[in-house]
Amino acid sequence: MLDNQHTEFKGLTMEIVYVYTKKRSEFGRQCNFSDKPAELHVDILPDPSLTDNFIDRDPCDVAIQCTQEMSEHEVNTERFDCEPCGINHVEGGWPKDVNSQEMEQTIRYRKKVEKDENYVNTLMQLGSHMEHCIRQNNAIDIYQEYFEEEEIVEEMEGQPSAKTVNVFRDPNEVKRTATSLSWHPDGSCKLAVAYSSMEFQKVTKDMSYDSYIWDIAYWDTRKGSQPVEMSAVEHSHRDPVYKVIWLQSKTGTDSFSASTDGQVLWWDIRKMSEPTERLVLDPSKKGNLDNALGAFSLEFETTMPTKFMVGTEQGVVVSCNRKAKTPAEKIVCTYSGHYGPIYALQRNPFFPKNFLTVADWTARIWSEDIRDSSIMWTKYHMAYLSDGCWSPARPSVFFTVKMDGTLDIWDFLFKQNDPTLSLKVCDEALYSLRVQDNGRFLGCGSQLGTATLLEISSGLCTLQKNEKALATAMFERETKREKILEACHREMRLKERSRSEQSKEDEAKDGEAEESAEELVACAEREFYEVVEAEMKKRGKDDKKEKEKYEVALRIRPLSNVELEDGARIVAHRVDDQVAAALMDRGVKDRQL
Repeated sequence: MLDNQHTEFKGLTMEIVYVYTKKRSEFGRQCNFSDKPAELHVDILPDPSLTDNFIDRDPCDVAIQCTQEMSEHEVNTERFDCEPCGINHVEGGWPKDVNSQEMEQTIRYRKKVEKDENYVNTLMQLGSHMEHCIRQNNAIDIYQEYFEEEEIVEEMEGQPSAKTVNVFRDPNEVKRTATSLSWHPDGSCKLAVAYSSMEFQKVTKDMSYDSYIWDIAYWDTRKGSQPVEMSAVEHSHRDPVYKVIWLQSKTGTDSFSASTDGQVLWWDIRKMSEPTERLVLDPSKKGNLDNALGAFSLEFETTMPTKFMVGTEQGVVVSCNRKAKTPAEKIVCTYSGHYGPIYALQRNPFFPKNFLTVADWTARIWSEDIRDSSIMWTKYHMAYLSDGCWSPARPSVFFTVKMDGTLDIWDFLFKQNDPTLSLKVCDEALYSLRVQDNGRFLGCGSQLGTATLLEISSGLCTLQKNEKALATAMFERETKREKILEACHREMRLKERSRSEQSKEDEAKDGEAEESAEELVACAEREFYEVVEAEMKKRGKDDKKEKEKYEVALRIRPLSNVELEDGARIVAHRVDDQVAAALMDRGVKDRQL
């Protein structure tokens, strides 16, 4: 069967559809498919002689087309002629027969349009849309440059990395712990390491015991290896000294120390026989040494010479003011947030109001304005954190070391939940950390006395574009958030306190109401008998029998309608059995009573 469909274009006939019908009997035999194992027809072995003709193409160019494949389609449509035409739009859109310059024609046309029925309906419909647009225009500045103040942290040059430059080992046979590191202030090309024997009875016979527990000693490298002067035992600390810091003074001889005995002592190295000043870290501000908090770390910023901070072994940071008049005023406030001793405490070198604490399993960033909680903190690690410090080159970078021998480098502008770089320095625990002044090199001290010198990548020690502004915005945002949360918690505590006080007042009022009811009844009875006695005195004693009858009648008369302050009504019916029996004997009837 053939079916032809055609279209005519200007006398020409073009066939666009051709249908051919075939019978089923002409298809042939049905195909049946079945599974069959694979068969090897040709096996061409490699020819080693052809390897000389092989050319290694590196790189190889491969063309990839990501768009979808399209076939060519054509269709004939009616031609639509267009031509450009300009118009001078000065006032509204007027018809051709209305001259916008003629006042009378425009007024006549406006009146004609206003009389139209669709005009009012159209205005009513457009009113809601126009109101929405007006409100939106008032709420949003359409000319605001959204990306003008948008500051994006530039990508670091390459991936964050760190490499080991050198390893300095303890020269002593009995390995000691590297408890402290210090860079030379001139040029930062020398690194000093302080070793301590942290294990019981692990010292050698020739080891010096000077400054072993609580002594304060200072050395002059120009005068040899022996200490120039030491503090007196009776005027020094009573527990091990964990931190000593030089003070910026005119003479350059002042320092102060902290110990777990709860004292902070100021020293003048020209006279080490006794401290020049003493502060007891008693949180009650009474100066009681028995209640003092053991000091574990110190922080002193040269830009704030009168302020210093102390990290205690109870996990509390104590903010102090040295120039206060009384010892009680020297302790300004405390910050609580850790569960163990605070091993590291340092202010941000770019933002002194914010400081870093390292203790237990976390590192926390605090603001002086928020005392109840920190504004930022790291996650809880599986290993204890032993030390930490800020980067002197970047305000958003800080370093921490852990007991599992890992160094973590944090950049909270880049990542907040995890460290930017985590490096396994050694297998033993790391106890100390110090960064060079330019932020490029850092030293780590381990439990076995190994001091490892590391060099970090330039991206971690180079100030990024707009980093200070971004760090300031983040600190302010987190501080504001904590203030809002603190206000909410304070409001909730006040509500709970008011509820408890209200419940106590209600219970007290109920008890007073019960007592006042009994007092009113007793007072009413007393007044009643006083009135009776007064009446008896007025009438006199005419007859003894009449008097007895009168008293009996009054005694058995009910107390009726005694009004109380709270609206309760008490009716007392008291009848003396003996008086009633006597009246019955005298022949007095009950109804007369």
